[in-house]
Amino acid sequence: MMITRRGLIAGGASLLAAPALGREWKPACPYPVNASPDRLIRSTVGLRPFRPSGFRVEREALGAKAIVHNYGHGGGGITLCWGTGKLAIDLGLPGHAGPVAVIGSGAVGLATARLCQEAGRQVTIYTAALPPETTSNLAGGQWFPALTYAPAKASPAYLEQLMAASNYAYRRYQIMTGEAYGVRWMRNYYMDETPNDAMQDSGLGAMMPQARTLSAEENPFPFPWVRQWDGMLIEPPRFLRAMLQDFHIAGGKVILRKLNDRAEIATLPETLIFNCSGLGARELVGDGELIPIRGQLAILEPQPEVDYATISPGGLYMFSRADGVILGGTHDDGEWDTTPDPEVTARILAGHQAVFSRMRCRPKGPRPLLS
Repeated sequence: MMITRRGLIAGGASLLAAPALGREWKPACPYPVNASPDRLIRSTVGLRPFRPSGFRVEREALGAKAIVHNYGHGGGGITLCWGTGKLAIDLGLPGHAGPVAVIGSGAVGLATARLCQEAGRQVTIYTAALPPETTSNLAGGQWFPALTYAPAKASPAYLEQLMAASNYAYRRYQIMTGEAYGVRWMRNYYMDETPNDAMQDSGLGAMMPQARTLSAEENPFPFPWVRQWDGMLIEPPRFLRAMLQDFHIAGGKVILRKLNDRAEIATLPETLIFNCSGLGARELVGDGELIPIRGQLAILEPQPEVDYATISPGGLYMFSRADGVILGGTHDDGEWDTTPDPEVTARILAGHQAVFSRMRCRPKGPRPLLS
């Protein structure tokens, strides 16, 4: 089964004055997101590198060299970068001596490079762009392997890979929580008109602690069925910046160079190359299965009192981050245009306003200070 993110739908609500310093704040229910259009600070578009059969982690001979492919993560690149990086180095490093190359400096490339460094290897990253100019910087960052495969195309072997990558990444992120990497735990609310346990039944239930269905009395959202669980949120701008810094501190080298095909890969001095080129692998190695899934986000100015994430019918989702409240959920298969569409932004805002304005309770007591 393919797991898709489906978000929440927010509307504004008036908020009360701040409490005195040191006063404990315990709201009776979550603060609604204020999705008024005048709080919009930017709209962005990212292209998810999607393969219907799932991400590709595979070793291939390239003359006297070896290339290990690690791309095609769909909407799960941030989530799975550590896990598929581990699968990739387990294919590539045994029996190899000498430095290695990594193509790409998004989340997958940086995680793979860091794992190679942790294994004691000298690493050079070859990339056409650096953070914050990578596709990974445009991701929402919720920890969940969303849009990673098509149900009719994924093999049992791939599903085993997916679970192995998810388990490793889930554990790795837990030791990275804190301000430095922009990783934190956050409550999630998944809502629907009827009971829907697709996420819980996906095999990832063990990675969704405190999962339970809210009773009618405690459900503040305008949908009759709401499932909550705790998950991690990764803020891509902080995470990628910290990862690149770690890479340099560990002696890594970056060369700004766009590679166009296998022939150019073969000219690299390293004899082991990890291909983490994301959507670029379509041309780089001729993977015609790889297609873009266009996703547009509307980002509101930060609202610190909103400390949760939502997924709801209609393909909408909300994550609250330090750099803004992220509102999404479009997925347009095969669409390459990265220009934000004002009409799509308006629909995203209106959809979130419709949900949050219909919340059945309002927080009691003052909100926390915004500073």
